[in-house]
Amino acid sequence: MAKPPPPTSPSDPPLPTTAAPKPRPFGLLSSSARSLLAAARRSPVTTLVVAFFLLALFMYGEDVRTIAELSIDDYLYPDADLYNVSGLPPLLLPPPTCDLSDGRWVFDNVSLPAYREKECTFLTKQVTCLANGRPDDTWQYWKWQPNQCSLPTFDARRFMETMRGKRLMFVGDSLNRNQWESLVCLVQPILSKGRKKIVKRGSLTIFHAKEYRATLEFYWAPFLVESNSDNPKIHSIEHRIIRPDRIEGHAKYWKDVDYLIFNTYIWWMNTADMKVRRPNSRYWSQHDEVPRIEAYGRVFKTWSEWLNNNIDPARTSIFFMTISPLHISPNNWGNPEGIRCVKETLPYQNYSQPLDLYHDMRMFDLVVKAAASMEKVPVTVINITRMSDYRKDAHTSLYSIRQGKLLTPKQKADPEKFADCIHWCLPGVPDVWNQILYTRILSKSSWHSHYVAPPLQSLPPPAQ
Repeated sequence: MAKPPPPTSPSDPPLPTTAAPKPRPFGLLSSSARSLLAAARRSPVTTLVVAFFLLALFMYGEDVRTIAELSIDDYLYPDADLYNVSGLPPLLLPPPTCDLSDGRWVFDNVSLPAYREKECTFLTKQVTCLANGRPDDTWQYWKWQPNQCSLPTFDARRFMETMRGKRLMFVGDSLNRNQWESLVCLVQPILSKGRKKIVKRGSLTIFHAKEYRATLEFYWAPFLVESNSDNPKIHSIEHRIIRPDRIEGHAKYWKDVDYLIFNTYIWWMNTADMKVRRPNSRYWSQHDEVPRIEAYGRVFKTWSEWLNNNIDPARTSIFFMTISPLHISPNNWGNPEGIRCVKETLPYQNYSQPLDLYHDMRMFDLVVKAAASMEKVPVTVINITRMSDYRKDAHTSLYSIRQGKLLTPKQKADPEKFADCIHWCLPGVPDVWNQILYTRILSKSSWHSHYVAPPLQSLPPPAQ
């Protein structure tokens, strides 16, 4: 759109008077596009070509604009300066034998939170608990301390240097999206204003870090394989049905990605049996019910076969995030009067006794077994389950959204039905998951200046 003329001052000559311009057809079209329209009136073939052009512009306008912006950036803006990693102190990585999932939560209001909720404009309302009215904020100030080693602090510049020219993609359900949002917030402070953008394309959401020519992406596939729940905007599906032998509809988007991070669990937990669409059937109504663990095993057979047949391990690293807990049994953590995770403000801190949250550990074990059996394409399992079990305090609870809207006072008065004890406030627990992911990715990066730190001596038992 043309800019309006600048305001006149007393010394300016009067502006020439012209007739008001006639409105342009398709106001944003260029003169060349208008020429096409004129030619179209004379030729049926040209009419067809123009129709396709306008349809593509309408359907893929966002993609076209993004490609154009990225191409223009190549010429107008330099890439980010190379981060002089070699000039930094060596990165202390934990030894491979250290179990990062074995540890405790330590209060730290000096170095945490890693970012501020209000400063990360890319967060969705689902996870902005402070903005949504949560009265306490102490859940943000707990760091994870493994018992036998230390986790390196997340260094956004070092991480983005690893990501330069690459793609990283989370694949799975809304908990993987929760972790993706966390990662975007961890890196976005070092990116120049105007050089970072989110683009949504159906099931795929892409964060562009333009000056690094890198993308951090999330792909919605709650069961990994194809299902009747694959629409990222429609989650209220009474009967969830999967196709355990069909994955290509999703997996075609995973090709040529440098880091793939998978998860799938919570969408499996509605029923003990899963509805499975019959092979070669035409309709979703044509399905059978099989035990959950059997269906889960069939999905991982399809998933692992696809990885082996389509992934080049020299280029792509594969990770799998384990179970993220659901905190709905306050009696298990010693609060028999509690309602789900509502009004919980501190982690569970009895580290001598594991907290039983009724996970289906058969599914956990199946993931570990499937990863161990992958010979051609290694899969790194990141165990977030035990550390997250302790964090009954860190869920979005009543300070989230339902069907796109904040909870009403009436809904908040019914926490048994409306409290969200699945997803996590940000900043929060998923930042630690990303700290572990960061550690594992940099451990695989051969050019980084780092050395493996010696194991810590055992920490003293926590105060009771």
